[in-house]
Amino acid sequence: MDIEIKVWLYDILNAINEIDCFFIDTPKEFVAYQNDLKTRRAVERNLEIIGEAMKRILQKDDSLELSNSRRIVDTRNRIIHGYDSVSDEIIWSIVVTHLPVLRTEIEILLGE
Repeated sequence: MDIEIKVWLYDILNAINEIDCFFIDTPKEFVAYQNDLKTRRAVERNLEIIGEAMKRILQKDDSLELSNSRRIVDTRNRIIHGYDSVSDEIIWSIVVTHLPVLRTEIEILLGE
């Protein structure tokens, strides 16, 4: 695997792990997330990082098999450029539904 792609995959994995760390002392519940502005912004920032890394991966090798890769980039763009239309419900759905799948796929690619 190309070294740059490997670095970007680790960046994604680190961002997912960081998001998980936000819920160590806080219940991983939507209401708790929605009522914590700092956590919401931190999660959004990590989703931006995930989306940017995914964009770079797709530009370098669009044959890499990762679920929702294009949607991940689109989400990053929406958070950055359409910040006023970011839905807490959608972000939360990504955190609890899609990030665990992405983590597993990346760990398999990296052989972890």
